[in-house]
Amino acid sequence: MVQKYQSPVRVYKYPFELIMAAYERRFPNCPLIPMFVNSVIISECHSEDGATQVIERRCTVDVEAPRLLKRIAGVEYMYFIQKNSLNRRERTLHIEAYNESFSSRVNVYEHCCYTVHPENEDWTCFEQSASMDIKSFFGFESTAEKIAMKQYATSIKKGKEIIECHLKQLEEENITHVPRWAPPPAPTTSHALPLIPLYSKHKNTHHLEKQALDKLDTDYISRYLGNLTPFQESCLIRLRLWLQETHKGKIPKDQHVLRFLRSRDFNLEKAKEALCQTLTWRKQHQIDFLLDTWQCPQLLQDYYTGGWHHHDKDGRPLYILRLGQMDTKGLVRVLGEETLMRHVLSINEEGLRHCEENTKIFGKPISCWTCLVDLEGLNMRHLWRPGIKALLRTIELVGANYPETLGRLLILRAPRVFPVLWTLVSPFIDENTRKKFLIYAGNDYQGPGGLVDYINRDFIPDFLGGDALCDVPEGGLVPKPLYRTAEELENEEVKLWNEAIYKSASVLKGAPHEVLIEVTEASSVITWDFDVWKGDVIFSIYHSRRAPQPVKRDGLSAHNLACPAGNNVQLIDRSWMLGQDYSMVETALTCREGESVQGSHVTRWPGFYILQWRLHSSPSSTSSSRPRVDDVLASLQVSSHKCRVMYFTEVLRSTDFRGSMSSLESSHSAFSLLSAATSSSNQSQTESSISR
Repeated sequence: MVQKYQSPVRVYKYPFELIMAAYERRFPNCPLIPMFVNSVIISECHSEDGATQVIERRCTVDVEAPRLLKRIAGVEYMYFIQKNSLNRRERTLHIEAYNESFSSRVNVYEHCCYTVHPENEDWTCFEQSASMDIKSFFGFESTAEKIAMKQYATSIKKGKEIIECHLKQLEEENITHVPRWAPPPAPTTSHALPLIPLYSKHKNTHHLEKQALDKLDTDYISRYLGNLTPFQESCLIRLRLWLQETHKGKIPKDQHVLRFLRSRDFNLEKAKEALCQTLTWRKQHQIDFLLDTWQCPQLLQDYYTGGWHHHDKDGRPLYILRLGQMDTKGLVRVLGEETLMRHVLSINEEGLRHCEENTKIFGKPISCWTCLVDLEGLNMRHLWRPGIKALLRTIELVGANYPETLGRLLILRAPRVFPVLWTLVSPFIDENTRKKFLIYAGNDYQGPGGLVDYINRDFIPDFLGGDALCDVPEGGLVPKPLYRTAEELENEEVKLWNEAIYKSASVLKGAPHEVLIEVTEASSVITWDFDVWKGDVIFSIYHSRRAPQPVKRDGLSAHNLACPAGNNVQLIDRSWMLGQDYSMVETALTCREGESVQGSHVTRWPGFYILQWRLHSSPSSTSSSRPRVDDVLASLQVSSHKCRVMYFTEVLRSTDFRGSMSSLESSHSAFSLLSAATSSSNQSQTESSISR
């Protein structure tokens, strides 16, 4: 397996030329790096004007490895080739290094660069990346990999210290300024070496400066994200870079990206997968706008016994939940599960904001909160099955989309019925989260190791024996006359679910997904905005003067055929003939996995328009291509024959079209979280853009 490393940006508040003078002092050897035994120049060349210089060295490295491993390998030292390309005109130094020893068994490559800070020309930036691929090493591949990673991490930590030490030596020698390179006064013919620097002039300088500003530096990481190991820094940088390349526009904040990495033990692939799923979920349910749009019902304000209350001793926001005083059954019977779920999500969104605020207030990274749960009053009523089901769903949803946000959970006054509740809930809580639980029975929380160890006395709520007034409602039983029937609650939950303006759908082999839009006025504008989650699809628009009916599926509904998160609807009847019963009004558009597509179509005629998504590999939708139900069911067995799309459509009058933020501006909106880069293509009567 190839191991990779990408460093954050290290900023030296010294000019480039002074940093170069300090850097040169590490050759031919450096006592500060014991493993760096010696180096010998094997080639050196300069341009005539002195602007460019390339030096190649053979470096001897004493790897700290077990004596047995060295004897098996038959070597005492390892040899590396290092190539330094200095461009004094551009003020850049690029360093490339690769192993000469065991090159047929192990591939090690490192690239470092020193450049001028994009915002301050008197500062210098340093970055490095590396990769290692151990193909075979006498049966000790795993051991060799661990040794190499450990020593590389050590050398990374020493790098900054070495430069700063040499800068101090220069200062002691009264060398505090090194003049910049200037071209010779007399014009001469320059035979510069054919160097192609990483940041060459022919590239877009503005783009490069913006790219540099988007990078993370070590001071920022230490101040806002905490102390990370070189490996953890590398994972964060690489995941952030991947997001920038594949999801242009709005991306999660660094603190939230880091939470997903921590929750997956810094497994990059698992973190990518989880992050993609949560981005899709946030987009579909407009979570980014939840705090601005959510209006908490008065009943929740009166009977939901939870709220934010100061902070703990570590500066974490403190949330108090008096679960024993909450009538969970009453709240579910009156408001429904979906309303309670939205309220819980709004609490988590508030928690993210409180963490950011406390990070600024306390001057240290705070990425999670403490939750205090008071169970006094908990009884069998709280074990009502629908309530437990709602609790388990909440745990699952919060765990998937807000990982590593719970720093500590203090459970107080746990009654005898608590073990029953814990037995039901604990299997759904991951092991790392369970380790954060502290459970106190009776009044144990008042003694040593209790609340005072985690919360300042001034902030302990009055109902727990403290002096702080707490605004959390006392709760109580919800009046039964307010209870609603199951049908009313179901209709309310359907309404809440449909408030997500984006719909999801499955596109199956031979079974496209189709959406019907009725247009009553010519020159109306149909707009769309959709993301392709999985697979490649072909997007088409058809027109018919008669209303199509959903294709019957022998008693199987579209929901049964589709995945739980989507549906599949077919409208074009098998007996219809293209060109007679319906016509294509736009050229079909091929859309690849991960693309975000926005566009519009100005209608020529009133009638019925059908937006269709079909598999890229499937044939055009004609009378002969309509599948049987058995074919559709068979196709579900093959994952490669299934695509997913998330879409939003809107019909506007032509006079309103230019002012529509949801259509014209959609490629710049917060909805386009999954897009990568936007380009536009104009067709006759069509505006569309695809983000890759």
